[in-house]
Order: sequence, then structure tokens, then C-alpha cells
Amino acid sequence: MKIFSLIIKYTLTLLLLTGYSFAQENRLPAWALGGFERASDINPIISPDSTTRFFDPVLKKYVGWESNDTFNPGAALYKGKVIVLYRSEDKSGVGIGYRTSRLGYAASSDGLHFKRDKAPVFYPANDDQKKYEWPGGCEDPRVAVTVNGTYVIFYTQWNRETPRLGVATSKDLKHWTKHGPIFEDAYKGKFLNIPHKSASILTKIENGRQVVVKVKGKYWMYWGELHVYAATSTNLVDWKPVINTDGTLKELFSPRKGYFDSELTECGPPAIMTNKGIVLLYNGKNKSGEDGDKRFTPNTYCAGQALFDSQDPLNFITRLDVPFMRPMASFEKSGQYPAGTVFLEGMVYFKKKWFLYYGAADSRVCVAVYDPTHPSAPDAIN
Repeated sequence: MKIFSLIIKYTLTLLLLTGYSFAQENRLPAWALGGFERASDINPIISPDSTTRFFDPVLKKYVGWESNDTFNPGAALYKGKVIVLYRSEDKSGVGIGYRTSRLGYAASSDGLHFKRDKAPVFYPANDDQKKYEWPGGCEDPRVAVTVNGTYVIFYTQWNRETPRLGVATSKDLKHWTKHGPIFEDAYKGKFLNIPHKSASILTKIENGRQVVVKVKGKYWMYWGELHVYAATSTNLVDWKPVINTDGTLKELFSPRKGYFDSELTECGPPAIMTNKGIVLLYNGKNKSGEDGDKRFTPNTYCAGQALFDSQDPLNFITRLDVPFMRPMASFEKSGQYPAGTVFLEGMVYFKKKWFLYYGAADSRVCVAVYDPTHPSAPDAIN
């Protein structure tokens, strides 16, 4: 027995001296959702396709609209199927933000295996939004549905000058009516021309369906990339950012020095009203250098969760100190964002489980599933 103990001790010492690190257990608090388990053997569920062609109404020619990258998906249920609207990039430029983005449509009966349409269902065109959407396109959708079956999509309008949040509505997730920038009229257009993106509208499970919900007679959303802000609406189309008494945007929470979200706190899928409070899943970017979290790769995007008061959506309570998901699989760390990305944008309540759809390395679409009756462990800390 003594010899066996000495062997174990020697082995552990050798592993530590050679730089081997042991995975640290990660536990979620009672209010958080998860853990989510990546679907085995099927990820990525959507990858670039160089064979599909689309006649672009602006260029007036056929383009390989999803030939370079497919990533950052929104998701919703329609007639018993999971619909994923994913961002697709063509090969019109070099580097993130310098190609044209359009939104593809994919449907699934089980939430795991998808059939894709051959043409995008949402894209820049010769319409009244062209000045906001061309040539960069329509990016990073978040999708939700009202009780009466109206779908609302919040997306980034990217003209390669200023990113803006745009909004559109639909009854079938294929035919959309664009309504323009969400802050166009608020405060006489004060926030129209500031960079703004990433909107997570507040939802709730009602009668087994995830639907948009009001608090105190208003729709609410969280939005923002650098900080997390809020906005309200009475009609889903025109939104007013929540501001301080001096007219500046009210920051609800911000990046933290020394944590996985030390550079950015970017809102993810629609926020969820639960019996513990409002849970917001968000994307945290780890800063390089001394201000970042040394346990995680510099510049990597990991997944966080924050909790707000269900009676007061502005009352921020707490957030996770370590991510519940981080880039681990090879396809989450290789692509046009090699530092690594699990970028959350779509989540649906389907068959009494939560299906989370995310972008991997800004190149592919993946899925992870949370079963409340049999939750998986969150990703290990290192």
C-alpha cells in the first residue's frame, strides 16, 4: 500500500511539473439554466455550402450566399418544428465584417437534424432599408414569437459604417416585413447613429410555449455588446432605450477585470422569465493581457448567464463568475475566429427541453441541449 501511494504521489508531481492541468469542476447555482450537453456526433449541424446559389437583387447576379461561413443562429418553433435562421456569408470580401451576410432557413422535427432551404429568406435588397444594410448585410438574428403567433426578429443592419439593430415581423418565419432601426424615433433619434446590436427580448413559458411577455404593460429587451442595456416598447417595433437622468444610457452590467467577460458582455438569445427571476444568457469575451482571465484563452468568447429581478427587469442581481460553456471542440476553435467562440443567439423550449443554438468560431452552427430532468455538467473550468 505504501509503495502504491508513493507511485501515485510521484505520478501527480511529474504531471504538475510537466505542465499538466486538471479540469476543475464547474457548478451552476440554482437559478441558472443548464448544464447543456453538446449533441454528440452531429455537430456542427450547419456548415458552409458552396453549391447553393441565390440571385442577389442588389448585385443583379447569382452569388454563393452561404459559401464562406454559416454561423450565429436565431431559433423559434413553427408548426411543431424547430426553425433556425442562421447568418451566412458569401465570398465577396476578406475578413469578418467585410463580406455580405444573409439569413438562411433550416427546419427540424427533432431539433438536431435540419433540412435547409436553397435560398436565404432574409437579406438586403433594393428597399427602404438598403442604406442601413448594404453592403454588409443582415447579421446575427434573435427570434421570438408572441402569444398570437407573430414572430419578431432583431438583427444587425450592417452598412460597413455603423451597426444598428433592425426589427422585422412575420407569421411564418419566411416572409418578413422590415420595420427599420429600432431606435429610429426614440428621443428624437438621439441613439439612431450610435453603434448598437444584440437584442434579447424577454420571454416566458406559458402553457408549454415560449412566448414574448410584458412586464408592467411593456415589452422589455436587453441589448448591447460592450455593456448590457435595456429598452422598452408597446408595439414590438419602436423601442426606447432606458436612460439615466442625465440622458446617458443606463448600464445594467459591464465587463469585469480578471473574468471571462473582461472585454465584452454581449446579449444572447431571448431572455427567460423563470420562478427564480429573469435569466439572460450572454456572450463574454476574454480580454488579452493582464485584465483577462488567465484560465481561458485570450480573445475567446464564452457563455455566461445573468439574473435580474422578475418584478423589475432593471434590477441586476448576479451573474456567473465562470462560463457554463466555452470553446472545447475542434470546430469551436478553428474557422474564421481561431481564438475560439461559442456564440449564443438562439434557444427554444422544445419537447420539455431547452435547445441552444450557437455559432462556433464564426464559421458553423452547433446545438447543445439542457434536459431539466437530467441536467448535464457545465463545461469544466480548465
